Amino acid sequence: MDITSVTSYRFARTRADLALAPGERVLAGGTWLMSEPQPGITGFVDITRMDWPDLEVHPGGLRIAATCTIRRLVDFSRATHTPPWPALAAVTDAAHALLMSFKVWNTATVGGNVCQSFTAAAMVSLLAALDAEAIVWTPDGGERHQPVASFVTGQMTNTLAFGEVLRAIEIPASALTATVSFHKMALAELGRSGVVVVGRRDIDDAVTVAVTASTLTPHVFVYDAFPDPALLAADVRSPADFFTDALGDADWRREITVVLAERVRRDLEGGR
Repeated sequence: MDITSVTSYRFARTRADLALAPGERVLAGGTWLMSEPQPGITGFVDITRMDWPDLEVHPGGLRIAATCTIRRLVDFSRATHTPPWPALAAVTDAAHALLMSFKVWNTATVGGNVCQSFTAAAMVSLLAALDAEAIVWTPDGGERHQPVASFVTGQMTNTLAFGEVLRAIEIPASALTATVSFHKMALAELGRSGVVVVGRRDIDDAVTVAVTASTLTPHVFVYDAFPDPALLAADVRSPADFFTDALGDADWRREITVVLAERVRRDLEGGR
């Protein structure tokens, strides 16, 4: 789509280039930004020339650059890793939960999906369940770290202030060694997810369950021991921000969340 309000386009190659003028917007893959009118945006600052390594493996886990494409992450998740990181098996499920052709994976970025902050953002669903942290560069030259689960504050809203840039996402090794189950449901076979529930079972049998898409913000429930069905159902039914839109009523979202959470629980129970 032609974005008729945009009069400038520049590449950022250094951190200094990330200083935004009024009306400028950071762009990476641009698959959403270029899909519809963007009133108020007069310039794009393309960060794909920052030359950030897509993926960095270190003793503490995995760092994913904001500019890493969905395709690159999917390919990495399908490779053999030492030590094994079984949680990466859920990356492909998350990518397929995106409302996009697999061909768009070549352009769309992990950081873009997180920063767009749709309630049904599939990367947010997965990253919230894996205790991922967003690393945000601040305009004063510093950086701040924040759990992805609290980074998203509502439908298409997050904690980024003007001039802040998502640099990377860190997933701890402890979460990558876990068993993960990913379930989603939509009213249309190829439609945007109406409910997403992702669970993980750590090697010490602690369990984490993340609810997204059915609620306006991510909700993460953590259990030191394997939860019984009644406790899990009560917890995932408890958020106050189940919502109604064209993709489903709030009551439907709430009850399907309970159904999918039980499927996740059974998957994880059988995964040991």
